[in-house]
Amino acid sequence: QVQLVESGGGLVQAGGSLRLSCAATDPTFINYSMAWFRQAPGTEREFVSGITRDIGTASTYHGDSVKGRFTISRDNTKNTVYLQMNRMKPDDSAVYYCAAAPFLQGAAMTNFRAYAYWGQGTQVTVSS
Repeated sequence: QVQLVESGGGLVQAGGSLRLSCAATDPTFINYSMAWFRQAPGTEREFVSGITRDIGTASTYHGDSVKGRFTISRDNTKNTVYLQMNRMKPDDSAVYYCAAAPFLQGAAMTNFRAYAYWGQGTQVTVSS
């Protein structure tokens, strides 16, 4: 059972930056593909960014609404994945969730149903 703990959410002004962190308890973290999803009230859970398991070079994916502004990365020595959010907009306001799945890649990474493990979520609010 993988436990995921997110941190780094909060309130930021439009145009500002935040960095989210997600720490995993599983020592085989390197074998998991990781992703960030977000969900605003009354909406479906939306794929934000994903990063494949690291077997030399990890591949990254980003949703269209965050491309060029958000960056996902992972530090396997710390069992942690990060989401750097720049040039933030009020539409980025949501609860952000970290998710993990073994051996996931490609288009499947954008499907929240493919992930077995989820963090508790962290609130991000962007003021205009």
